Amino acid sequence: MSKKRCPWCQGNALYEKYHDLEWGVPVYKDKVLFEFLILESFQAGLNWLSILKKRENFRKAFADFNIQKVANFTETDKERLLQDAGIVRNKLKIEAAINNAQRVIEIQNEHGSLSNYFWEFVDHTPIVNSVKNYKNVPAKTALSENLSKALKKKGFKFLGPTTVYAFMQAVGMVDDHENTCFKKEL
Repeated sequence: MSKKRCPWCQGNALYEKYHDLEWGVPVYKDKVLFEFLILESFQAGLNWLSILKKRENFRKAFADFNIQKVANFTETDKERLLQDAGIVRNKLKIEAAINNAQRVIEIQNEHGSLSNYFWEFVDHTPIVNSVKNYKNVPAKTALSENLSKALKKKGFKFLGPTTVYAFMQAVGMVDDHENTCFKKEL
């Protein structure tokens, strides 16, 4: 008997694996949170599956998502990334990733960790939504708008409320699995 999954991932092995093992699972490690920040910002305007397919390339290109290393990327690194066909070659998104790494370090210094900062927005407890049909899940919420504004105020780029909501879902701050999905934590 196969598992009942959220319909958005069904029929694609990579999507199903991501859904089963990662999407909506609470993340507390700064490095993994940073990884999702980068991936979600690159996904803006694109299909998430295309980003998942390039994930290993992103890992290599962005120093295994080492925050300090990415924060110190130089113009030479930017040029290297712009030539890397394995990732999304968007100059503004590449510059945003480097900028955002620098902002992450500032947050770590101010809040002790990136995890502490993000999880404060949900009182350190995942928000579990009742989802009867994934097509009715909003693209953004008042909370993602607030978090996006807070990040923008801190100087982050390419993290609007829709991207931030996708990030919150990915890292388990919000559980939007359908109620009938085997991953639902009701």
